[in-house]
Parts: sequence; C-alpha cells; structure tokens
Amino acid sequence: MTMPDNMRSGFVALIGAPNAGKSTLLNRFVGAKVSIVTHKVQTTRTRVLGVALAGDAQIVFVDTPGIFTPKRRLDRAMVAAAWEGVNDSDLTVLLIDAEGGLRPDVQNIVDGLAKSNKKAVLALNKIDAVKREDLLALAAKLNESGVFTDTFMISALKGDGTKDLLEHLSNAMKPGPWMFPEEQLTDMPMMLLSAEITREKLFLNVHQELPYELTVETETWENFKDGSVKIEQTIYVSRESQRAIILGKGGQRVKRIGAAAREELQEMLERRVHLMLYVKVRENWSDDPSRYKLWNLDYNA
Repeated sequence: MTMPDNMRSGFVALIGAPNAGKSTLLNRFVGAKVSIVTHKVQTTRTRVLGVALAGDAQIVFVDTPGIFTPKRRLDRAMVAAAWEGVNDSDLTVLLIDAEGGLRPDVQNIVDGLAKSNKKAVLALNKIDAVKREDLLALAAKLNESGVFTDTFMISALKGDGTKDLLEHLSNAMKPGPWMFPEEQLTDMPMMLLSAEITREKLFLNVHQELPYELTVETETWENFKDGSVKIEQTIYVSRESQRAIILGKGGQRVKRIGAAAREELQEMLERRVHLMLYVKVRENWSDDPSRYKLWNLDYNA
C-alpha cells in the first residue's frame, strides 16, 4: 500500500449501554475480530483499540465497556474506563439499541455527555427490528438534548448504514500522521486477546451470572519450529462449585469450550494451536489490583 500524501488520523470512542452493539460495530469497521462479542451484557471489560483505514484517514476506534449503574469494584472500574475513553478521544459515537429505545441507562449517558459539555454522533443500531416511524420519533427525542451533531441509523450486524457512518468519521479526522502501522489492527497483546477469545466461549457456554464471576489469563505462549504454538490458559473462578460447572461432567464442558477457542485461534493466527485450559479457584480475584493493571483499569475508580 502506498501511503497517502494527505494523511489524517484521530481517536473515536464508541460508547453506549451494555449490549448496544459496540464490539460488533468495531469489528465491522476494522474488518477483523479484535473485540469479543456475545449476547450477554457487559462482555467487554476494558478499552479495546481497533484500527481502521478509510481513504486517507486512519481511525483508531476505542471500544469501551458498557455504561451502566455500577454495583461492584469491577463495575466501577469498567464504567470509569468508558468515560475516560470519551475524554481521551477526538470524537465520540453513542451507540443505542433502537429496539430498546430511550431506557434509563441510555438517558443517563445522554445526561452525562450534556453535563460534561461533550458532543457526540448518534448511531441508532439494530434498525431492522424497529419501524421507521418509531426510529424517527426516537431520533427526534434524543436530539432534543442538544448533545448530538449528527444522526445515523445502522445495523452493525448486517452492515446497513455503517459505510456512511465510517465516511463521516473519516472526514472528521484531522491532518496528521497515522499512529499505527498500516497492517496493525489493534494494540491488544496477542496473549491478552487469546484469553479474551476463551472468555467469549465461556460466556457462550455457561449461563446466568457465572460468566461475570470468572476471568481467563494466558500463562504461557510457546512457539514451535513447525510453526505451531502451545498456549496454556487458566480460568479463575471464585468458588469450587463454579469450577465444577466449568469442567462439566467428566470434563466435557471445558473440552467443548477449549475446542471452540482453539478453532477460532487457529483461524486468527493462521497456524496450528495447542490450547491447554486449566480451571482454578481463586477467591476474590476481582479484588486483586494486578488484574486491573492487566486490563488497564483503575482499581480505585
């Protein structure tokens, strides 16, 4: 690729309530999976950078945790990271689940932007599930806040309207050199991204509150001469009963989770992956400051 003469770049924060579709939109813009996606809320725990090229512009998207009313230390740190993403970015996109409408958590985000005198681009997502007249009414109601400079109606999953939004964001980038090499898609270390892939499979295979009670860490990463890689990961839970659920009868559940993670990692890395999963009990892991440092979260938020 020939570097453009009129290079432009900037940071764009993607914010919204849990499950608004931020990670899905980020992955679509980047053209690859850099942030995990599940149907459960609060999947994203830390800020994830995704780098997209649009014409002469390099846009560094900041996928933030969903903004909600925090109850635990980890919740507070996640919400603080989301607002920090807004403060550190050149532009903000508020993504709203159009089907959910103007819920209290959405109104709180709009109020927070207004209180801090922050402007944002409004993106109504999942428009295929909402009647046009309802979409227009929702957009009109939201724009009464005076927070939004522009409004887009999109489907992050299907791609409807996302090209127009990307073009708008590209045109808003300021002249300046690109901040990442043209082939780089994210700043997340591969050891951390691989742990996130496994955590995604856990979200999809265990139910109720358990996904929020666990974490995954990549302990070792060993490259072999034949091009394959051995990855050892530990799944930490808070109680022995949770460990038994993750393992499943005869270890079948953790084997299924490992197989799904291994398949995606092999596709991502384009080489053979030997994935070893271990499940250990570590009480109060969510109160361990070292975990927060690993995720770039503020332990004291």
